[in-house]
Amino acid sequence: MKKRKLIFFSFILLLSGCVEKSTNKENPKVEKETVTSVSLTVSAAVSLTDALEEIKTNYEKDTNVELTFNLGGSGSLAQQIRHGAPVDVFISANQDCMDTLEVEDLILNATREDITGNKLVLIAGSSSNLNYQSASDISADDIEQISIGNPESVPAGKYSEQVLKNLNIWNDFVNKLILGKDVRQVLTYVETGNVDIGFVYESDALSSEDIKILATVEDGLHDPIIYPAAVLANTKHEKESSEFVTYMASEEAQKVLAKYGFKK
Repeated sequence: MKKRKLIFFSFILLLSGCVEKSTNKENPKVEKETVTSVSLTVSAAVSLTDALEEIKTNYEKDTNVELTFNLGGSGSLAQQIRHGAPVDVFISANQDCMDTLEVEDLILNATREDITGNKLVLIAGSSSNLNYQSASDISADDIEQISIGNPESVPAGKYSEQVLKNLNIWNDFVNKLILGKDVRQVLTYVETGNVDIGFVYESDALSSEDIKILATVEDGLHDPIIYPAAVLANTKHEKESSEFVTYMASEEAQKVLAKYGFKK
């Protein structure tokens, strides 16, 4: 009886060894085969929303990086970073917000790169009777309310303020202004008919079927619209963050940006 039991247990041990070898062959040690995924938080100008969603799909497919976007007005995003928000990459819709972070040593200067640009356009609702040919045609007599981004925190709003002041009509509209927290809110105000006209980026205007572009603003009426990107100094993933900024300037990413109305 004891001999039979010994033979049985010997058989079980042998079988276990075979199963273990088979399992190890099919599933190599995790530490050798598994690539750890890295999650990056990217604070970016809200005007980049649509383009970034497509870029996210493309980038995550080819890398072990997961992208999470925090979208908003560049000024507000810069303030969040200054107050310690855990961000890996910042993409601003103007140079000023990035300059502020650079002066305060909150970005890695060597990673800063201009990745794209944009145009400022004057828009109205699709059913509007307004037929301005240029920004200089705007008349306070025709307009009850106009929307721009808040110049204090929204680069598009700052550019819009520059346009109105350079045309010497800022004072004509100062009491008719409806300020948006970001450029997408300005777009919504125009789409819903809450205001007569608004200034938004061309990329935002192209995303809506409920507005029409009245005119593209001449570059000389405002500062150049440039989107810089940079890695934050306190990132825990400097390598992956730097690679993403480099990717944003690549031909592949530039094609996506161009598709949504951005121009480098």
